[in-house]
Amino acid sequence: MNILRDPINIVEMRKMAVSKFGLMVKAVVDVEKEIMAVYGDLHADEEKLLIEDGSEQHNLWGINIYPEESGDNLVEFDSMINIRPVMDNMTRSVENPVTREKIIKIVKKLIKK
Repeated sequence: MNILRDPINIVEMRKMAVSKFGLMVKAVVDVEKEIMAVYGDLHADEEKLLIEDGSEQHNLWGINIYPEESGDNLVEFDSMINIRPVMDNMTRSVENPVTREKIIKIVKKLIKK
């Protein structure tokens, strides 16, 4: 697992995808610090890594990145860590459109094509 603080090339993300799940890379984004953990087996592992690094859980959201895709298909908002009734997020998706936009912005900042 890695914490991305600086941009990486999409080619590196593709290599991660191929070596783990084939077409996707699991990631957890910290919407406050604008960093993300990638390349874990589980979103929960990446979440733990970020918390150990000083992130706060309420800022962390699990996603899947499909580096062969683009536009709306690049990011999938689907993770068990996203189920947070206390934050009015009742599903595995990220229901708040503002939070979704923040996540997309951070992903695009950290993964360069």
